[in-house]
Amino acid sequence: MFGVVVPVKPPAVAKSRLAGLGDEVRLELCEAFALDTVNAVTECALVGAVLVVTDDVPLARALADLGIPVIPDGVTDDLNASLEQGAAELSRRYPDLGVAAVFADLPSLRPAELELALRAASPDGLSFVADAGRAGTTTVIAPSVEVFRPRFGPGSRQAHLDAGAVEILDELPGLRRDVDTPDDLAAAVALGTGPRTSYVVTLHGLLGVGR
Repeated sequence: MFGVVVPVKPPAVAKSRLAGLGDEVRLELCEAFALDTVNAVTECALVGAVLVVTDDVPLARALADLGIPVIPDGVTDDLNASLEQGAAELSRRYPDLGVAAVFADLPSLRPAELELALRAASPDGLSFVADAGRAGTTTVIAPSVEVFRPRFGPGSRQAHLDAGAVEILDELPGLRRDVDTPDDLAAAVALGTGPRTSYVVTLHGLLGVGR
C-alpha cells in the first residue's frame, strides 16, 4: 500500500499556458483538474492515504469538505523540496506505507492505471512514469520515504533516469496525460475526463479547444 502526495501550485501561477482561455476559465480548470486527480487517486485500491500540498485556500477548503487532508506548501519555489516535505509528513502519519507523488493536472486519470503503476514500481528504489511527451514526469514512486528523491523540473524524465530511477513503461494514457496547453486539454477530453473537468469543459464550450 502507498501514501500519495499531490502537489498543487497556487492559482496565481498555475497553468499559465491556458491563460488564453480567460483567467476565470483557467482557474476553474485548475481546480477541476486537481479535484478529479485526487478523486481518482483516492479510489485506487493500493492507495491507503492521500495528502495534498498547496497554498490554494479555496481548493484546500473544497478538499477538506471531501475529507482530504491538506498541508501548506512550505517551500513554494522548489517543487522537489515541497514533495519531500509532503512525503515526510505522510510517512510520519502512515509509517508503514510506501510513498508516491502524483501531479494534480491529470483529469483523465483512472484508478486502475495508478494501481498498475504502483504494482510495477521497483520494490527497492525510485520509479517514475513519464508524461505523454516523453520529456517530463507525472508520477514518482518509492518503497519508503528514505529513497523518495524526485527530480522534477525541465527534462525530468532524463533526470530521473540519470539518477538511476526505473521507468514504468506500461500503457497508462490517463496517468501520462498532464494538461498544460489547450492541445493537452483536447487530448485529455478525447481520453475522457473526470466529472468536474467535464463540467467546466461543457460549461465554457471548450470541447473544440486545441483543434
